[in-house]
Amino acid sequence: VQLQASGGGLVQPGGSLRLSCAVSAVNMGRYAIGWFRQAPGKEREGVSCISGNEGGRVELNTYYADSVKGRFTISRDNAANTVYLQLNNLKSEDTAVYSCATVLCREWGPVVAPYDYWGQGTQVTVSS
Repeated sequence: VQLQASGGGLVQPGGSLRLSCAVSAVNMGRYAIGWFRQAPGKEREGVSCISGNEGGRVELNTYYADSVKGRFTISRDNAANTVYLQLNNLKSEDTAVYSCATVLCREWGPVVAPYDYWGQGTQVTVSS
């Protein structure tokens, strides 16, 4: 399983970006995917996650950290092997490296196990 995050960049406060996590895996749809971010000097934060269709699940579950709720939206396109994170109304405190990983998407946030996979991150900088 390989993951690659992209779509970061420099944006002004109030602006938007769409991050993509390309997932190379057989039956990619069964994997729950999480987005994390880490700013310099700060701990990694689980930002959002979306469940997979394991076990025949039809309805997808999503999670958002309180800090991004109402501003960020996660979605997935299994046919395109991609999970997206739409970032709206960006603030300076959203500046960080954003990474994606296979996870367990729980109601309290994304959980990464030792057997999970990480992709390289993409830098998001919010500044005027």
